[in-house]
Amino acid sequence: MSGGLHTATKALVTGGSQGLGLAIALRLISEGCQHLTIAARDPEKGEAARDQLSSQGANVRFITVDMANTDSVVSMVDQAASNMGGVNALVNGAALTDRGSILNTTPEEWDRFMAVNARGPFFAIQRVAQMAIKAGNDARIVNILTMSSHCGQSFLAGYSASKAALANITRNAANTLRSDRIRVNGINCGWMDTPGEDAIQRKWHGAKDGWLDKAEAAQPFGQLVKPDHVAGLASYLLSEQSGVMTGSLIDFDQNITGSFPE
Repeated sequence: MSGGLHTATKALVTGGSQGLGLAIALRLISEGCQHLTIAARDPEKGEAARDQLSSQGANVRFITVDMANTDSVVSMVDQAASNMGGVNALVNGAALTDRGSILNTTPEEWDRFMAVNARGPFFAIQRVAQMAIKAGNDARIVNILTMSSHCGQSFLAGYSASKAALANITRNAANTLRSDRIRVNGINCGWMDTPGEDAIQRKWHGAKDGWLDKAEAAQPFGQLVKPDHVAGLASYLLSEQSGVMTGSLIDFDQNITGSFPE
């Protein structure tokens, strides 16, 4: 391990079986976290990720969760707290990223976007906060948001709306919980190079092998956002190094919100 930034951290990371969630979990362990729980919907991927993380020397557990089911979300937090002796760091990384515009998103699809991307994280935050306050402990929470929460492409109507809701939840919770020394921040991630994004590009946009090289060549910095880079920021926000910082929504991208072509 490279340091002791998170030696006292007992972390729960949703969406922790791959991509950014897994990168955050790896970063926390590399910085001293010894007690970590990852949660995701796919048991096979989750158990593989748990084994990978455990090989780094930490005590890691995996919990299957359905973020659209509030009882499942609350049970996840309770189980993680029971396994680790509490939860003082939460990363809400699990998300539904299916496509749909204002013209073709169905009521059922809308409800699922809101359930997975907004309601699930809301009640995860609530339960972690309730337990921390009852125990007299502080806690840190990071919500993984998206640059699309500012608007988003036409085909991301439901996704963008649900993440915009989570952005408000982030600030509202931060305001409510600051007197209890619970900090809540969010990261608006740009277009990111993850296994999930590769699957999305192939399923929804007909992408073929080599799509990533072409996409990255067209970016200002010649690459998409990388999970390891965002993981460093998430680790900082979950650590004492970020001090009293709360209620912040940080854009992590190479495209500037509000800018226009010259």
